[in-house]
Amino acid sequence: QLQASGGGLVQAGGSLRLSCTASGRISSVYVLGWFRQAPGKEREFIAMITGSGISTNYADSVKGRFTISRDNAKSALYLQMNSLKFEDTAVYYCGAGRRFTREAGRYDYWGQGTQVTVSS
Repeated sequence: QLQASGGGLVQAGGSLRLSCTASGRISSVYVLGWFRQAPGKEREFIAMITGSGISTNYADSVKGRFTISRDNAKSALYLQMNSLKFEDTAVYYCGAGRRFTREAGRYDYWGQGTQVTVSS
């Protein structure tokens, strides 16, 4: 249903753009979000966007550095990540749900994750 891509290895201060394509039952009414999970840690909210794309919300740790966007015509979700830090290293997941919430448990569908590694 969801397929994330775009991860990789980047130096601190660099940029990456993650993509997530949706298919099947995931329509433009769904809230889409990005989460990440570092080894030994719980899945952490990063950003989310409403179906229309009008409203967004970010975790304080990424506000001003990351930008979430979506293109419903392409069934695509994006995360532009700038000024990357070592602590941004994690597996990044895209999720789809019907509520505008930071709670990972409220999301119905998940992508497989894409690894982002930031070297210091």
